[in-house]
Amino acid sequence: MTTYNTVTPQLVEEIKDIVGERYVYTNADKLEPYSHDEVTDPRYVKSPEVVVMPGSAEEVARIVKLANRALVPIVPRGAGTGLACGAVPMKGGIVLSLERMNKILEIDTENMFMVTEPGVTTAEVQKAANEKGYLYAGDPCSGDSSFIGGNVATNAGGNKAVKYGVTRNQVAGLEVVTPTGEIVTFGGKLRKNATGYSMMDLIIGSEGTLGVVTKVYLKLMSLPKNTMNLLAVFPDLASAIGLTPKVMAAGITPVCVEFMDNESVKCVEGFLQEKLPHSETGYYVIVQIAGDSEELLEEQCGIIDEMATDNGAMEVLVADPARIWKARKAYLEADRARSLVFSMEDMVVPMNRIPEAVTKIAELGKKYDFAIHCAGHSGDGNIHANILKDRHSDEEWERILPALQGEIYEMVYGMGGKLSGEHGIGYKRALLMEKYMDPVELDMMKAVKKALDPNLIMNPGKVVAID
Repeated sequence: MTTYNTVTPQLVEEIKDIVGERYVYTNADKLEPYSHDEVTDPRYVKSPEVVVMPGSAEEVARIVKLANRALVPIVPRGAGTGLACGAVPMKGGIVLSLERMNKILEIDTENMFMVTEPGVTTAEVQKAANEKGYLYAGDPCSGDSSFIGGNVATNAGGNKAVKYGVTRNQVAGLEVVTPTGEIVTFGGKLRKNATGYSMMDLIIGSEGTLGVVTKVYLKLMSLPKNTMNLLAVFPDLASAIGLTPKVMAAGITPVCVEFMDNESVKCVEGFLQEKLPHSETGYYVIVQIAGDSEELLEEQCGIIDEMATDNGAMEVLVADPARIWKARKAYLEADRARSLVFSMEDMVVPMNRIPEAVTKIAELGKKYDFAIHCAGHSGDGNIHANILKDRHSDEEWERILPALQGEIYEMVYGMGGKLSGEHGIGYKRALLMEKYMDPVELDMMKAVKKALDPNLIMNPGKVVAID
């Protein structure tokens, strides 16, 4: 196991010489916000020794070279909205915050690309694209605050992934600072590229373990003229979840098909202090469709309405998009307000196994006497299951949670599923991945990590552990 050095006063001074004193934090109060991400379990809080905010790829490269020379770990960080402790400095060292690199560098309307620095929020990218008459299709639930660089690092999915794909499908090029401090560009303003290994795809989803993203080339597409949102409310879990494969097999390509179980609906209603339809007993399925033909969308709405009704829906509503998406996106915050400590599982299974998986998770919640709220992107098999600590003691939480997770993931892998659909592995799921991943695949990942990061300084302890 690599033994890392501490950050010395001399190293801090060298970092200040690169970025300027005002962009280097060593005070405990200033360090605290960088000691955690959106995971609130105190077991996953660790303070960095120093936070540095570079303003360019050249400054990032110089800092990475310093870290290699000093054998000090370095943790790239975006907005801190992650849910797997991927940007938490579990081994101390330097947190490299990309928050100053927050410019949209170019909107190329002829080639339909946007070039940004990593610290631009997803919402800013979407707004800038819309203002030019284009769509940026990346849309994680944290989009109002998450950075594009973080989306790339985790290969974020989100609410439009069924139709448009995940972040990987929106990226055509990356500028990256390698773990040894070199600057390289993969891809660019290209719609196709078969030139050698796809190093860009290797970096996407690597969670800062294989380099620091300093520039992103994003694909734009035509903005659909019309969008419609349907809310189908069901009296039970089976009929609600059972709608998803029927919609997906109906010859309709929805933007998304989202699901919220009744406990999630009630929790969100209390959190928002806003009455939601049939909240007492209802299970929600939200379907969004988009296109240029209003007549075609209305026809598709009719088909979905009929399928939902045949499947037992109590009501199918043309939903107010602002209201219904506010409720869906509040799922995480509502659970946090109820139970500050909870474990958000992010499994993905084949789409036709969703009903079985969600039903089994509900049964396991009852077996272990833990509240589990399920929601997620049922159109692409991605289930979020929030296991709430609630009234349980710390001892019960630490003893029971691994057993509950074990049963959940035995089921998931038995279905041909995986640990994470969009939140990534980070530190939180690294041991689980070690347990469940095919050992040949795991060895290949470790070999890549060792080859690209020979001193193992880049976000150590995340994704794969190197002994």
